[in-house]
Order: sequence, then structure tokens, then C-alpha cells
Amino acid sequence: MTARRPAPRRRRSPARSRKRKQAYTGAEILAGIFVIGWLLSLLMHWLAAHPWVPLLFLLITGAGAFLWFRTHVQQQLQRQTQMQTLRYRMDLLDRLHHRQFEHAIRDLMLRDGCQNAVQVGGAGDNGADVKATDPFGRRWVIQCKHRRAGLAGAAVGTPDLHVLNGTGRPVHKGDVIVLVTNGRFTKPATDFAQSQRLHLVDRHTLATWAGGQRPLWELLNAIPPPRRPTPLS
Repeated sequence: MTARRPAPRRRRSPARSRKRKQAYTGAEILAGIFVIGWLLSLLMHWLAAHPWVPLLFLLITGAGAFLWFRTHVQQQLQRQTQMQTLRYRMDLLDRLHHRQFEHAIRDLMLRDGCQNAVQVGGAGDNGADVKATDPFGRRWVIQCKHRRAGLAGAAVGTPDLHVLNGTGRPVHKGDVIVLVTNGRFTKPATDFAQSQRLHLVDRHTLATWAGGQRPLWELLNAIPPPRRPTPLS
């Protein structure tokens, strides 16, 4: 007598399983909607019995927004005051990393009223380390060359000016193209700059600018005229 084999289990069709899952999901959604509605109803009844709660919430929110705004304004005024009194000694500038030197030049432009001054130096900067627009609407493109040894370091020569001259106006759309260093320039570099309407800021000019209150455009010659009218014009 041979043993009977158990009857094979009938597999549920994937379509029927998906329908059951969809049915369960729909029921769960309806239950969730019911629970949320019930909770909202309880909340509305509770708020109706305690009308002072929304008013207190609005007062707390308004006070928090006011305190945040006042703190933000105070921080902005403090930053503006710090910028207006910003000074750099040359021995401090000499000790900076070349990237920190670029940030220092940016901060001096900010101090002088160039609100959009930004440090852009790095890989692929196309010869520009700092960009800014002065209060007269002129676009400044500045390249920075830092020398750890100051005047004793290598003089900045014409190769650096060639790069700046090739990108300052065509690429960066600058009105005033400047190369600033805490060191010195070679005689050929000075002659080339004059012939190409480039402005050089050597150690002496940088010391006057960084340690005083006069903006850079008052220390350089042959600056382009303002792009926008001024109160004195």
C-alpha cells in the first residue's frame, strides 16, 4: 500500500495578494484620517475652552522674532563699526598665509564701502583674487601677490601682469585692474603696467592704505571716472 502524497498547496496569485494589500492600505488610510480628524476636533474644543493659548503663542512668537531681529541688527552694526576701524600693520600682513592675505585685501575693500567685495582666488580664478564694486559703480579686479619676506622677497615681474592683463577686462569685465603686493615690482613690470592701464599697489602704497582711512581709489592715479553719479557731482 503506497502512501498518498500530500496535495500540493495552491499558490496565491500575485494579483490577489496585491489586491488584499491595497485593501489593507486603504483601510489604514481611512483609519488614519479618522484619527487625525478626531484629534483635530479635540484640539479645537480645547482651544475654544482656552482662548488665551493662541494669543500667548502669538506673543511668544512675536517676542522671539523681535529679539532675533534686534540681535541681527546689532551684529550688523557691530560688523560695520569693526570694518570702519579696520587697520592692518605691515608686519601682520607679512605673517599671513597667501589666502589670508587675499581675505585681508577683501576686508579693506569692504571697509572702503565696497559692499559686494568677495575673495575668489583659487584654482581656476583666471588671475583674479578679489572682486568688488566701489560706491561709484566701478568694478575692481584685484590680483594679490604675497611675499613672506616683504621687500626682501622676489619682486613681482611682468609674467604675473600678463595674466592679469589678459583676463582683467575681457574675462572679469573690470574697470580698475590692480595687482597688490606686500613686496615690490620690477622696473619692466612697472613700465608694462603703465602701458596697459594696470594699477600697481606696492608695499609703500599698501601700508598707507591698510593703516589709514583713505580708500584705495584716492591713493591711485588715473582711476576711471565714476559709473554712477555721486552726491557731490
